[in-house]
Amino acid sequence: MFRVKSNMKIAEVKYLGELRTQATHLPSGMVLQTDAPKDNQGKGEAFSPTDLMSTSLASCMLTIMGIASKTHQINIEGTRCEVEKYMASQPRSVEKIIISLYMPDFPYSEKHKEILEKAARTCPVSLSLSEKLSQELHFHWPQ
Repeated sequence: MFRVKSNMKIAEVKYLGELRTQATHLPSGMVLQTDAPKDNQGKGEAFSPTDLMSTSLASCMLTIMGIASKTHQINIEGTRCEVEKYMASQPRSVEKIIISLYMPDFPYSEKHKEILEKAARTCPVSLSLSEKLSQELHFHWPQ
């Protein structure tokens, strides 16, 4: 198995009270907060941890597609995703994530589509999530 050495501290997360956390990305200093969702005793005023997990999947897919697009000279600038998250109740967990990718109006060959779809489906976050989690990916290509 090929391993990339990446064993640095990446974040510090603090509990702020009232079901809210603050995470600081140590290399850059960027900060984000999470809040428990309204259906789980929170205020729902920020991404929940499970929202971040679901959104991370879409961000990872776009990042790996971006790497593939640079390698193969395919323009994907302006690609956007919509993320849907479905929760199970027993135990409370994410059971399904649906990601709809809307590709910009550029001429994509069948080979380009194959390269980009494979990149999205093999991103590190996707490969790291449990096989119990349903991941649906829908590409919307220009007409």
